[in-house]
Amino acid sequence: MQVSVTAVNGLERRLEVTLPGEQVSREVDQRLKQLARTVRLHGFRQGKVPLAVVRRQYGSQVHMEAVSDLMERSFSEAVTQQNLRPAAGPRLEPLQVEPGSELRYAAVFEVLPQITVQPLESIAVERPTATVSAADVDQMIDSMRRQKPIFTPVERPAIATDRVWINYEGRIDGELFPGGKGDDLKVILGAGSVLKELDEALHGMQVGESKTVDARFPEDYGAKTVAGKAAVFQVSVTKIESQSLPEVDAAFAESFGVSEGGVEELRNGVQLSMEREVSEAAHARVRNQLLDALYQANPLELPRVLIDEQIRELQVQMLRRAGVQQLDQLPPKEPYEEPARRRVALGLLMGEIVRSQALRVERARVAARLEALVATHPDPEAAKRQYLQSREAMEQIESAALEDQAIEWLLTQVKVTDKPATFKELTGFGENT
Repeated sequence: MQVSVTAVNGLERRLEVTLPGEQVSREVDQRLKQLARTVRLHGFRQGKVPLAVVRRQYGSQVHMEAVSDLMERSFSEAVTQQNLRPAAGPRLEPLQVEPGSELRYAAVFEVLPQITVQPLESIAVERPTATVSAADVDQMIDSMRRQKPIFTPVERPAIATDRVWINYEGRIDGELFPGGKGDDLKVILGAGSVLKELDEALHGMQVGESKTVDARFPEDYGAKTVAGKAAVFQVSVTKIESQSLPEVDAAFAESFGVSEGGVEELRNGVQLSMEREVSEAAHARVRNQLLDALYQANPLELPRVLIDEQIRELQVQMLRRAGVQQLDQLPPKEPYEEPARRRVALGLLMGEIVRSQALRVERARVAARLEALVATHPDPEAAKRQYLQSREAMEQIESAALEDQAIEWLLTQVKVTDKPATFKELTGFGENT
């Protein structure tokens, strides 16, 4: 096998490979002999078809199959021989494939860059340290109370935080639009769950009162058929309920799944959950600082094929989050260019750290991650079996565990300063209330 390599542009390489005609002929002959043992042709018993007949009938097809397989196999051998690391599969270009001649083809592909991680001693990160106080737990319990409000019917004009039951009918240009009519719609005043004009109009209304309300749908409204359009609503109030918070008692604890131990057990569970959240948030802060610093300190030339793969993945993720399944509605590529480059670069850098430090995934970490994933599942054991039976799912868990090991190693190489923080600062708790 003869191999030549040409640097085309940046990380792109053009590999030209030549295989002797004798090797191609041997491959074709072996395939024809195997085919002769199994092929069925009219006038011949199975396994008794003369090789010359098989060659005449199937020679061209078998030759092309052999050429295709030889190109794939020899490409792997050639890149190994040339110490190349392809970033992705090649684009194969047959140059000479005629029967009876040598096989010559070109393979065009990008290679992975040479990576040398820069010294880490100059990197400094702040590690947040926080404890969960009794006051933090009190605030969380109050938030939980707001999740289970008590509504009591009242006979007075509606005010902010009331739950108002309405019947409504909306029209655009005099025509009822899809979803524009309904009964017993429950609206929490001031919560922003309906159009601003409707919410404002309901303030001060009483049971039995009706009103005509002019409103306009926002330009970015979810239903495109009405987005940006003016509508006229007829609304009538059928019930008004005041809102109050439940007492923190055994019944309240039971509503959150705490059947024994009452309020004390609820508080203990809440504190443990908050402490886990603090730990995870602090870990995320440190991880992000490390990765940002690693990315900035180690600029790399990146294979375009890997960047494009990541852009596509980010586009699809955005579609899925929006509940869209049709891939022909992918958002523009441009906003995802830099996030994709960062992902590719950090993947290569972290891979080099794992390789250079000979890190091997620790089974105990994998087991701990798996337990954490299934802990909140209604049937943890069943969920664990599903994960264990999925090679792809377990590879993702193992990859995350190995990244944790690499992060821990990085922390031994950089300057780390502990910085006091609060639960709210770390988690953002209460920012939207």
